Amino acid sequence: MTTSTPDTAQVRDAWESIASGFDEYVTPDTLRLGERALDRVEVGPGTRFLDVAAGTGALALPAARRGADVVAVDIAPGMVDRLASRAAAEGLASVEARVMDCHSLGFGDASFDVTASQNGVTMSPDLRAGLSEMVRVTRRGGTVLVVAFGALTRAEFLGVFVGAVGAVVPGFAGLPKDTPPPPFQLADPERFHQVLTDAGLTGTAVDTVVWDMPFGSGADLWNEVTSSHPIGAGLVAGLDADQRAAVRDVLDGVLRERADGRGGAVLHAEVNIGRGTKD
Repeated sequence: MTTSTPDTAQVRDAWESIASGFDEYVTPDTLRLGERALDRVEVGPGTRFLDVAAGTGALALPAARRGADVVAVDIAPGMVDRLASRAAAEGLASVEARVMDCHSLGFGDASFDVTASQNGVTMSPDLRAGLSEMVRVTRRGGTVLVVAFGALTRAEFLGVFVGAVGAVVPGFAGLPKDTPPPPFQLADPERFHQVLTDAGLTGTAVDTVVWDMPFGSGADLWNEVTSSHPIGAGLVAGLDADQRAAVRDVLDGVLRERADGRGGAVLHAEVNIGRGTKD
């Protein structure tokens, strides 16, 4: 696994490569989390809402359902196309989906009432630049909402997955031990507070919640992890077909054990929901 900082094209291509699986396997779960996150801010008819690094709409679609006028941006065209398709299928005409880099948002200052990102900007190569752009395009008195994973050790879905691969592949390195992967860079609520404050926000708050993630089979868990982030896809890139099947078998066994032999199980992950006001 490379530790060098990817350039814009590499980031775009990495997310583009998993867009189809992300939409099919990940978005149904993240939409439920998005609904919970939006309960912490004022979003309703007339709200100008921006979803940054939106994926296929985990925040954009719930915001539109609440009546907001939504713009959703993502660096990967495949994500944007699928987000637009989801909005059209629900008849959500107030959603505009655009291809855009979160580090350079093509909007004027103070364009939105609420600017939000769920496991989006926090996965970018330059978190502070992305957050600075979110604050810039938010009006005075508006809200910035950021959703990020909590402690890596509390992300059961990932721990179970890495353990299963390690059981099948001798010498499997797993995730880097020295620096947490990008999705977990705001795992510490105190650091999260500080990052929001440093970005110029006031009245900051960070709530830690538990995200319940149901998995019906080992294949479901495999699909979720390998489609959720380029890191997940990279963890299994070198496995052959037999090894992949064996990992799914191990995952099946773990889920059955967690569910007392009934098959699927619910795994849990800590999630931090941070927000602040632009003065």
